[in-house]
Amino acid sequence: MNRRRNQSRTPAFIIAALILAAVTVAGGGVYYAYLKNRQVQASRDIDKIERDIEQYRLDTRTTQMRMDELLNRFVIRTQLSENGSELIAISSEILEEVNPSPADPRAVASAAP
Repeated sequence: MNRRRNQSRTPAFIIAALILAAVTVAGGGVYYAYLKNRQVQASRDIDKIERDIEQYRLDTRTTQMRMDELLNRFVIRTQLSENGSELIAISSEILEEVNPSPADPRAVASAAP
């Protein structure tokens, strides 16, 4: 369709404003995608840390169980006898309870044995 010569053209600042609006909308979309990606990454990091914490708790419980097994006096007695140790069991009547003397709270070191 032909235009008449006396018909006004679209001003350049309107075209520039439309281009600026399009660039702004495109930039906002890119920035939104960037922020959403960061949010997903942070969520993955939190999940990984929670899994690591749970694994450390499990490892701690396993280590505690193994320590309890190793410190069982019946197991220690059996191991000592298997290794041919010269240690012998003593009766509870021979045991003597010793109460340490209270130290002076201001003292840095105590000379008492």
